[in-house]
Order: sequence, then structure tokens, then C-alpha cells
Amino acid sequence: MKKKIVKWTLILYPIYLLLVWLYLFQWSDFGVPAAYQGSAADPATFMTDRQLELSQEYSRYRNFLSLATIPLEWIIYLGVFLFGLSHLFKKFGESISRFRIVSIPIYVLLLSGLSWFLTFPFDYAYRFLSVRYGISTDTFSGWMRDEMISFWIGYITMALLITVLYLLMQRFEKRWWLYAWIGLIPFIALMMFIQPVIIDPLYNDFYELQDKQLEEKILALADEAEVPADRVYEVNMSEETNSMNAYVNGIGSSLRIVLWDTTLTRLKDNEVLFIMAHEIGHYVMNHLYWNLVGVLAGSFVGLYLTYRILTWLFRRYGKRMNIKGVADIAGLPVLFIVLSILSFVAQPIEMTFSRGAEADADRYAIEMTGDVDAAIGSFQELTVNGLSDVNPPAVIKYLYYGHPTMMERIHMLEEYQK
Repeated sequence: MKKKIVKWTLILYPIYLLLVWLYLFQWSDFGVPAAYQGSAADPATFMTDRQLELSQEYSRYRNFLSLATIPLEWIIYLGVFLFGLSHLFKKFGESISRFRIVSIPIYVLLLSGLSWFLTFPFDYAYRFLSVRYGISTDTFSGWMRDEMISFWIGYITMALLITVLYLLMQRFEKRWWLYAWIGLIPFIALMMFIQPVIIDPLYNDFYELQDKQLEEKILALADEAEVPADRVYEVNMSEETNSMNAYVNGIGSSLRIVLWDTTLTRLKDNEVLFIMAHEIGHYVMNHLYWNLVGVLAGSFVGLYLTYRILTWLFRRYGKRMNIKGVADIAGLPVLFIVLSILSFVAQPIEMTFSRGAEADADRYAIEMTGDVDAAIGSFQELTVNGLSDVNPPAVIKYLYYGHPTMMERIHMLEEYQK
């Protein structure tokens, strides 16, 4: 059984990579549809030939990495399980302490560390591409620092969630998934609250916007939209990237309006105001809360399906896999594979809803500011600085694009102008 799985993995994964390469580099058309040629949405009207060439190269290589890593997580967890590492991790944790509240976090640390080590070459490949194409300006030491922060935040969060989950599995054989979902509600709300004030500052320095005149204009937009904000924050992202961004996040007293300093230096004030009006639109239309509803609904379905799948798997193959039951921590890699596959299946649905919300925020922003030229200019500048692909291949769009393509966004603005 193990030999067959390894054999077919070694055969199918290279074939998958070949098909991905052919799809992105041979079969996908990076051209501009005739209906958009010569319009403001046509990159040839605002990008040089060299920028267009770099944009297409960067997009192809980055998209290849993204698609290549989809099954990688499944392969890693499958290997951990098949080669007995999962049982070794379990035994080591239990040798440290017989209490599951201690042994489970130790297991999670070993599994997380191994997974991070095995995926590190792909993470570094992403960084290499970003540096080579002038997107990233971060030093290797700065990048590694952020990697370590992300690892430990991810580990602490995962260790807490997995420990609680497996204690629930042990206590409630048939209802653990429901109690786990109920516990997610306050946890997600807490994370939304602490993200802007505790987690984000671990990566970058946040300070009050230096341009007070621009801050007054942004706060005037916020006041008009009844957004309860009394200051605008600036974050020093120029140390890491040439990309631009702005956002409104947090809930209650942790609400923050944030601008990357790269956005401030590369966009005109009226273009910045359009970007901020877009972010304010998300707040006004309660997209943050609708996103929370979506996450909770998706997690409810996902946890229930996971419960059904794991119950079936371990009843049928538990003895062969040397797994005592759903609550056996040695089966965690199987749980992760199931959750990852379910997440992958749900991702296009999530992206579809996200693109709809982003399009609504674009319309809100142009209606609020009324400055079409500034709106188009901001999107064109975002495209140039990020070497964005205005017309990505269909698979990439539906899997990864939480926004409409830049071509679609700029075209919408042109239609609004008419």
C-alpha cells in the first residue's frame, strides 16, 4: 500500500507540474481582448514594452509556484503519516508528559517545524522572484525575521486550536465538530480585534499619518460615511516592498485606517482618496461582518464534512493505519489533508464572493469621490508597481483573485464615466 502511494505520487506530481507549465507558458493567452484594446484598461496605454514583458514573466513564474504548491501540503502530510513520523511525534510528546494539554502542542510543534522546513524552498522561491522583478526591497535577514514571526504566531494559534479540538474529540465522539465550531465564533472575533493592535505591529512600525492635510481629507471621507475613526495610520512598508496597499481593519476600539507609505509616495492625493473611499466602502457595506458570516458558515459545513469523512476513514482503515480513533493525535496529518482539500474545493466560491464585494466597493468609491481620472490613475499605478497581470488565465483568476482583474476594474470605471 505504502509503496503504491509513493510510486503514484512520484509519477503523478511531475505530470501535474508539466501540465501546469504547459497551461501557463504555452496554452494561456496573455493578450488583451479586442474590446479593451486602446482603452484605459489596455496595459499598452500605460505600461512600457519592458514593463509588459516583466509583468508577463513575473506573473507566469509566480502562478506556476502557486499551482505547484497546491498538492505539496497534501504530499507532506501523507508522507509524515505513511513513513511513521506521526507516531514518532506522538510518542515523543507523550514521553515528555502524559497530559494531552502538553503532549499535543509538542506534537504540533514537531509537525509544524517539519512542514515549514520542507516548504521553505518554495517560500524562498517566492521571495527570489519578488526581489528579481523589483517587487520586494526586503533584506534576507528582514524576510527571515518575518518568517519566524509568522511561524511562531501560526504555531501558537494552531497548537491552541488543535489541543482544544482533540480534547473535544475525546470527550464528545459525535458532537465534537459542533462544539468546535461554537468555540470558533469568539476566537475569530478576538483575532479580528487584536490583529491591528497586537499582531500587525510585530511586523512593521505603525505611526500617525505625517501628511496632516491628507489625513483631514481622509477623515472627512470617513466622517461622511459614519466610520468611527479619529486618526489615520501610516506603515513603513517601503523597507520591504514597492507594492502599494491601504486598508480598514479591526472592530470596535481597534478599528484602524492604514496606508502603506509606498502608496503615499507613488499616488497623488486624489488617487489616495479614491483608494481610501474603496476601503471605507467595505466598512459601510459591512463586508467585514459578511466575511465573518461566510467564514463561520464555511467552517460549519467544513467541520461537519470533516467529521463524517474522518469517522468513515478511521472505521474502515483505522486498524491498518494504526489509528485508535478520531481522537488519536497520530491521525492529525489525515485531518489536515481533509481540511486542506475541503478548503481548496471551497476556494473558488470564496473568491467569487470576494470579487463581488470588491466590485461593490469600487462602485461605492467612485460614487463617493466622483473622480474617474483619479480612480483609473490609481489602478494603473497599482498595476505598474506590482507588475500585475491585468488579464490572468482563467484558472488563476478563479482560484486566487479576490478582486476583479485590473482590466475589469478599469473598464467599469470607463463605463461609469460614460
